[in-house]
Amino acid sequence: MRLTEDQLAGCLFGDSPALFGHVAERDGQVVGVALWFLNFSTWRGTHGIYLEDLYVQPQHRGTGLGRELLRTLAQVCVERGYSRLEWSVLDWNTPSIEFYRAAGAVPMDEWTVFRLTDDALTGFAAG
Repeated sequence: MRLTEDQLAGCLFGDSPALFGHVAERDGQVVGVALWFLNFSTWRGTHGIYLEDLYVQPQHRGTGLGRELLRTLAQVCVERGYSRLEWSVLDWNTPSIEFYRAAGAVPMDEWTVFRLTDDALTGFAAG
């Protein structure tokens, strides 16, 4: 992980934040986090939320905190008129997949995620 505390603070609280977050607390301590940003659906003509990270400390999993973080994002979508809440999950992460299915989420089996990073990104940008 390359993210620093300063980078995260700048993305969340800088002049033009494009990253948003919610935290789950127990006894005044942050034990879970949901980080997200807006995306857009040309088909629906509305914004949506892309959940970048949902994390609950292992000792607090199974207590409903993850479900409440996800439900909070669903509420944000409904309140703001956003048409979807979406995220990616690794194929092998069976506990998370089961958790998401239990919430009513469905996999987008027809889609494949593509990504450019590092040398491939720089090289492609250079032409």
